[in-house]
Amino acid sequence: MSLPRQLRLESDFDQLPDDVAVSATIADIEETKGFIDYYRFAIEVKTKGGSKYLIYRRYKEFSNLHHDLQSKYSPEDPDKPRANCCILPTLPGKVYLGNKQEIAESRIPGLNTYMKRLLSLPTRVVLDHTLRLFFYQTEQDSQHRPRALRRLRPPTRKVKAPDVKPKMDLFSSPRAEVMFDFRGNDKLELSLKKGEVVFLLSRVNADWLEGTLNNQTGIFPGSFVNIIKSLPISESDRGESPYIGGYSCLHCFLLKPSGVDTRDVCVEEDVSIQPSYQDLLTRMRSVFKVEDIALNYRDPEGDLIRIIDDEDVLLMIQESRGHRRSVKRPVNQFLWELYVTMTLDLSVYNTEI
Repeated sequence: MSLPRQLRLESDFDQLPDDVAVSATIADIEETKGFIDYYRFAIEVKTKGGSKYLIYRRYKEFSNLHHDLQSKYSPEDPDKPRANCCILPTLPGKVYLGNKQEIAESRIPGLNTYMKRLLSLPTRVVLDHTLRLFFYQTEQDSQHRPRALRRLRPPTRKVKAPDVKPKMDLFSSPRAEVMFDFRGNDKLELSLKKGEVVFLLSRVNADWLEGTLNNQTGIFPGSFVNIIKSLPISESDRGESPYIGGYSCLHCFLLKPSGVDTRDVCVEEDVSIQPSYQDLLTRMRSVFKVEDIALNYRDPEGDLIRIIDDEDVLLMIQESRGHRRSVKRPVNQFLWELYVTMTLDLSVYNTEI
């Protein structure tokens, strides 16, 4: 039986209890020092019931889990009833040479794929005691101080200072209590100290919030705070339609002498996220498989304007907001569009004086 044919059917999903894990993603790695130094993976687990928590596992624990599942479900054992067998996903192999941190980092994509396929197996496997125990949040997991969870952080975020208010209303403003110290790594991140109250401005994505504290504004991981009063459901950090989860869509075009190649690029970010110039350039090179390209947008007059840095990206977004009412778009589609051209092709620009 091939792997795709044995994946769990949608009808089987209803049989699962609400506390069973249905997805897991590695959010970060962290070093544990002792008699033997090793790295653990910080894993964000989501359950069928919608809850979300962090667990911390070593590669050795992945290996032990895999061997246990193989002993129960591997079809290679001729004495095992075929009805109990299924083909398990491949666990990334051991690496014996190299820097421990680099080895741990290199394992992340493979382990993410492994967990995704593991949790898509038939219901009888997902409900296996050993598997459920692996994804269960132990008391040690729940008491562990989370770190920055950098892999859940939005790749870029232009923080805009909020409108000045004479005084924050302690009883009506969305706010949260800081549960763990957090030291921001750059100007975009807000440093927090346990016990402080941070006022919430917006939700950046499913894992990061934007807030203000001690006259400073920035973003911080939501796992570091306890929400006292949530943001309104309709809250939008830049005035656009609220983020509804899942993927947002970027409409983009590659302009070539032979014609126009149109693409809708899905990104796992809020439509209000402001990317950097370099992020956009790298993504477009990957999408269209062309290296020597330039990024552009259309101004209100319909002329192409070349983007060369982050300030141009900001200008593009500001202009798109200015005439958003005249263009109707889905709530999960960015208001701005990208026009990709060849770097040396200047014929696409309006050069009339």
